[in-house]
Amino acid sequence: MNNSEYLLLTSLFIAGTDTDVGKTYITAGLAVTLRKMGVDVGIMKPFAAGIAQKKGYKSEDVEILSAAAQVNDPENMINPQFFPIPASPYTAWKRLKTKPKISTILSSFKKLTKIHDLMLVEGMGGIMTPILKDYYITNLIKEMDIPTVIVTRSKIGTVNHTIMTVKMCEKYKIPIKGIIINDFDAGYPVKELTRDLKNLTGIPILGSIPFIKDMSDSSLYKIFKKSIDFKLILN
Repeated sequence: MNNSEYLLLTSLFIAGTDTDVGKTYITAGLAVTLRKMGVDVGIMKPFAAGIAQKKGYKSEDVEILSAAAQVNDPENMINPQFFPIPASPYTAWKRLKTKPKISTILSSFKKLTKIHDLMLVEGMGGIMTPILKDYYITNLIKEMDIPTVIVTRSKIGTVNHTIMTVKMCEKYKIPIKGIIINDFDAGYPVKELTRDLKNLTGIPILGSIPFIKDMSDSSLYKIFKKSIDFKLILN
């Protein structure tokens, strides 16, 4: 496929219904597949947190995403802010006295969109994760002015979390490209979950991803190309 087919879409924000729903691995799979489809894809994780790695990128998530997209962009552009504790940007700010740098993030994002044809921006935690007082992940997506893909899980309780996420996107007038079900923890049969989420939210279900043991490029490409509706994502 010719990458010129996809230039109408320049960025996607990969948002989660909660923390630990697998946003990084979904974003990585999307990056690998788009790259193999001939798209010059860039990645960004505005905020990352946790224990810093001793070698390479501070954030393991950023390392995974960079390898998936095969980019060599500067770390301070693709991850403008890293907090060395597992906390939201707001909590990290209060505990470490390091204020989240919204303007730096937006500036880095703008620069990256000029380098790559399509950007995948991975969020942090759920969509209402606080960055500043009265400023959440939703506000950041709104300022970036890009549509989102919502990543949810198959665990019981996911319908509640997904509906709330969709409602908040609607409140902030954030366009939703669709929902990806990350089926790594059993509980809600994917066929039923797909039916229920589609009927309850009216949002397209882009597909479901099974638990993946082999995280190689070839494995991710095979699974994502088969499981995800890229026409819906890119059009």
